[in-house]
Amino acid sequence: MLRKLLQRADLGGDALAPAPPVISIVVIVYDMAEQAEKTVRSLFLDYQQGVHAEDYEVIVVENESPRPMAKAFINSLPANFQYHYRVDAEASPAAAINFGARQARGQHICVMIDGARMLTPGVVRNMLLGHQLSPRAVVSVPGYHLGAELQQLAVNSGYCSAEEARLLASIDWPLDGYRLFDISCFSGSCAPGFFLPNSESNCISLPRNLWQELQGFDEQFDLSGGGLINLDFYKRACELPGIKHVICIGEGTFHQFHGGVTTGGQATEARNAYIEAARAQYREIRGAEFVSPQTQPLFLGEISANAMPFLQESIARVDCLRALVPEKVPAPPLVRVADA
Repeated sequence: MLRKLLQRADLGGDALAPAPPVISIVVIVYDMAEQAEKTVRSLFLDYQQGVHAEDYEVIVVENESPRPMAKAFINSLPANFQYHYRVDAEASPAAAINFGARQARGQHICVMIDGARMLTPGVVRNMLLGHQLSPRAVVSVPGYHLGAELQQLAVNSGYCSAEEARLLASIDWPLDGYRLFDISCFSGSCAPGFFLPNSESNCISLPRNLWQELQGFDEQFDLSGGGLINLDFYKRACELPGIKHVICIGEGTFHQFHGGVTTGGQATEARNAYIEAARAQYREIRGAEFVSPQTQPLFLGEISANAMPFLQESIARVDCLRALVPEKVPAPPLVRVADA
């Protein structure tokens, strides 16, 4: 049904040729084999709800590292998945993302810059629905960290991959993907909650023509890990003229611990130095400090009981800010869009 609504029949083409998918999801992987496998599994058709294999394709792009994904897993990927391994890759993920987008056949391009982020089961369905709302819809999914606090803090109290494995076992993942909310907290970039500006999304989808307007990810961001490249893309996408920002409020991406450049437990001094270098590079490229984009989003989807505490937390943060600086708090409408 979603595909019939979203895709116009091509009567002039080869009737035997497979129609392009609605969304191409580009997942970037580097030195995170175990975590990437969980992320990719969370995009399998038997995990994602209410969609068909022909609705979407997944393009996994792995940059060369000491811990590549297992060949047995790669060989088992479904037919709507591609896998590409890039040798002698750059330190920044920018070129890998743009490479993945060039392989895409979909009408819309979704980027997951960090392959260590597991998804809830309604992400693909809600992205498909989100793109029905406007031909210039930018659809984003909020981000979370597994664990009770941000991983760059939790690691100082002993948080590690083994502890994370125990957390996932406690919710019997992947039996009910929405239980990821039960063992998580907002990521730093989404800490303001649903109703105040966020600085990025680690699962962002937009029409192919908007991707072309933006010319993809800016490869000037050449620091290891990309610096503020994902924040830059999110901001540029949200500030394009005439776009409609759609937030999949009941879904999420959940960051797994893997030793990333800002979340992996590096010494505080090293982490702070990296963040300052990333901010300096952004200033050099854009000529200004990074400021989160201001949008008037539509909120799409159903909020499970598992996600309800994050809705309550988001409302509380708005109330707190309104009490301090009422002129800073808009009142965006909360919109539920029924399934098509």
